[in-house]
Amino acid sequence: MAVTVYSKPSCPQCDATKRQLTALGVPFAVVDVTQDAQAAELLRTAGFMQVPVVLADNDIWSGYRPDKIKQLAATAGANRREPATI
Repeated sequence: MAVTVYSKPSCPQCDATKRQLTALGVPFAVVDVTQDAQAAELLRTAGFMQVPVVLADNDIWSGYRPDKIKQLAATAGANRREPATI
């Protein structure tokens, strides 16, 4: 499963999301939207107005969502591959 967290520095929700993904053993890539203007614009175009935005195969959400993270961890399993991009 490919997981990408679109994040920015000094973002408590971003940090909590990454911390919980790590604690649950879910591998993920991080894209800093303050350093990647194209990624930031793609998120805005898609209607996202806050970070973190988590992209995981067939699911995408914004904000700190412990429920979604736990669900993601439960389905992550052995079918893991390189992180996705928008």
